[in-house]
Amino acid sequence: MNPRRLPVGERFRRFRDRLGAAGTTGAPSGAAPGAASAPGDGPPTAPGATGGSVGGAPTAPGADARTASGGRDGEGRGRRRRGRGGEELAVPPAEFRSYYGRPILKPPVWTWEIAAYLFTGGLAAGSSLLAAGAQLTGRPALRRAGRLTALAGVTASGVLLVMDLGRPERFHHMLRVAKPTSPMSVGTWILTAYGPAAGLAAVAEVAPLLPERGPLGLARRMLPPLGRAAGLAAAGIAPALGTYTAVLLSDTAVPSWHGAYPDLPLVFAGSALASGAGMGLIAVPPTQAGPARRLAVAGAGLELVGAHRVQTRLGLVAEPYRIGRAGRLLRAGRALTVVGVAGALLGARSRVVSAFSGAALLAASVATRFGIFHAGVASARDPRYTVLPQRERLQRRADEQDR
Repeated sequence: MNPRRLPVGERFRRFRDRLGAAGTTGAPSGAAPGAASAPGDGPPTAPGATGGSVGGAPTAPGADARTASGGRDGEGRGRRRRGRGGEELAVPPAEFRSYYGRPILKPPVWTWEIAAYLFTGGLAAGSSLLAAGAQLTGRPALRRAGRLTALAGVTASGVLLVMDLGRPERFHHMLRVAKPTSPMSVGTWILTAYGPAAGLAAVAEVAPLLPERGPLGLARRMLPPLGRAAGLAAAGIAPALGTYTAVLLSDTAVPSWHGAYPDLPLVFAGSALASGAGMGLIAVPPTQAGPARRLAVAGAGLELVGAHRVQTRLGLVAEPYRIGRAGRLLRAGRALTVVGVAGALLGARSRVVSAFSGAALLAASVATRFGIFHAGVASARDPRYTVLPQRERLQRRADEQDR
């Protein structure tokens, strides 16, 4: 062993003291960059570890790194931490990513059948309300159009649900349980109660075509009063049918659906009313379409107000409603709603304008339902919409506790 070589412990203490002095006081002005240390004092200092002077003033180690990144008061926004030798390391701002780019939530497995069901269920509900209003105000043509449209809508809804389930008996299995806390279970029973009432009301419209005598004559006499009762019953269930799908979507963990739970039923209710009114404007002469025009204005108002609240109140999770395919569909839906209402009011005496307005309202309802569906799917696939709002909520709670 070299007798002039210092013990390991002493060399380590000197090296530690030199590092501490370099990180707090800087190097002497006369020290040359990259100068080696004295023999026996430890390993040589790396070039650039001690700085020279700028304008006659000594500079601390790492001053060039701080200057390049803008210093503490400059333009550098990254976090800074102490590195080896006391120098500050500029770390760029963290970019959010999930593990391997995988979504945190499992996206909905629903396909276009469910998006279409959102439309057909709303159409049936709005048409039943329109038919009940026409029944109470003595407008047979509008009543007939509403009842037949309601039957077509609920039939299409059943077909779409079975297509999504894959096996028809699965819908029957849903009826074995009644669970008030499950929107899907409640919706199944709503649809089951609404279907027969809407069907009986629509069948009553064929009573004048039956013969006056015999068993069919009895049916001819019995169907109109039964149809009136069934039509009012269907109209009583229609609000639940038109809005339970919004509750079903909001009850999921999908960020853009769940965050919109106070306003999504309002959007669905308005869209249902507007679509039912649109079918009435297409099917009847303008002289009998007064209730349809008023229903179109009310439905459009509810839908536009609800959509505005969804896009302005939710913060980050409202972004899927504005961008991509969902954003395009929802903008088209709003534009078509405005066009349909304007045509319904300004073209009250024109059958062609009324029919065009009704078609615009129907197309607007389709675009709105599909847009909301695609917005939810997009928010589930991007982990930002799951994690960042959670962090914001945690930060708000921490701030409230600190007050």
